[in-house]
Amino acid sequence: MIAATEVDESSLRYRGWRVVLACFLMAFFMFGFGLYGQGVYLAELQRAHGWSGTLVSSASTFSFLLSAVLVIFTDDLLVRIGLRALILCGLAALGASTALLGLMQLPWQLYLAYALMSVGWTGMGSVVIATVLNSWFERRRGLALSLAFNGATCGGIILVPVLLALSTSIGFRSAMLAATVVMVVLVLPVVVVFTGWPVGASLHAAGASGGGKAARHSRRTLLANASFWTMVLPIAIALLAQMGFIIHQVTFLQPLIGRASAGLAVTIMAAMAVVGRLTLGLFVDRLDPRLACSASMISQAAALLVLLQSQSPIVLLLCCAVYGFSIGNMITFPPLIIQREIGSAAFAAAMGLGTSISGIVSAFGPGLVGLVRSVSGDYTMAFAMCVVLDVVAAGIVLWRPGKRAEQTRNLSPSP
Repeated sequence: MIAATEVDESSLRYRGWRVVLACFLMAFFMFGFGLYGQGVYLAELQRAHGWSGTLVSSASTFSFLLSAVLVIFTDDLLVRIGLRALILCGLAALGASTALLGLMQLPWQLYLAYALMSVGWTGMGSVVIATVLNSWFERRRGLALSLAFNGATCGGIILVPVLLALSTSIGFRSAMLAATVVMVVLVLPVVVVFTGWPVGASLHAAGASGGGKAARHSRRTLLANASFWTMVLPIAIALLAQMGFIIHQVTFLQPLIGRASAGLAVTIMAAMAVVGRLTLGLFVDRLDPRLACSASMISQAAALLVLLQSQSPIVLLLCCAVYGFSIGNMITFPPLIIQREIGSAAFAAAMGLGTSISGIVSAFGPGLVGLVRSVSGDYTMAFAMCVVLDVVAAGIVLWRPGKRAEQTRNLSPSP
């Protein structure tokens, strides 16, 4: 990692806070368009072109899977083309993707648009945001990351209802083009002016002393470690179910409660993700992260189960609120478990492997839910499958093979 400069990070004059603003806007549009907005695309593209839900949701799966592969090369890209150039490439790719979504006429264009969106994730996603903020902050790093990643949730709260409202008033094509222009106008100057590394910082300053061999050793050991898999596997399963529900939420709710209320449900879910993240931050140090993670998975399963049993708008909105409470926490628990059980020696290797595995597995969520829905004729079996997946994941994450001391000793890199 890059060492933060010796400055007063609490001062509003510190340039790092302007970098936080840039990262907030990046997260707002990247997650708003690239994650939460995909539920809107599913509904609107089916309505506009008559394409099947399987086709559109499979394109979502393709996008998430490709993103999980491309993100592996983020470090190489930062070295080769630089931070600002990588972000601008991501912005250009995301803008081209959202514009194409509004203009497309043929199914192959859908996959091109989603491939461009994957490039956007590489340039503007969580890895780049976390890397640049880690270089600017040391004592206020947690606060900076929290503020920046709240942009992701705000993207769901604000952008999805705006897209739905604009699609109703001026059409999906015009809505996507207008939103794309707004994104470029807001993000481009902020990225050009504010983003960059601190003076004297070097991307691989901390890793230039031969840490790569130790990291590779740690990864090999992790793959043979049961405790690692009882953390990664349930998170991956839960995220698979979560991604499937998020992408299909609008399509499921729209016939039951209408377009406006379906947009409201997405907003409520995203808002509750903020509440859940803040609540976890207040109490997580007093909790067993595995127990808290299991409880979160069970709460999502219960919310989906009730969702399938009711047609009351109020109950459906409440279910979305309960489900949303744990959405943000699913990506918070892994580092907490890793730090407690595996320790710092293999932390980076464990996070990298875990994120990659979870990303690849969860990428199949939208396509799997769409496939089950197409085969069964409605969402009952598809969301029931998500309930079962959450319950299974909640059980696996409670399994603690081995003792912490043994895990730490086994994962320590050889001299």
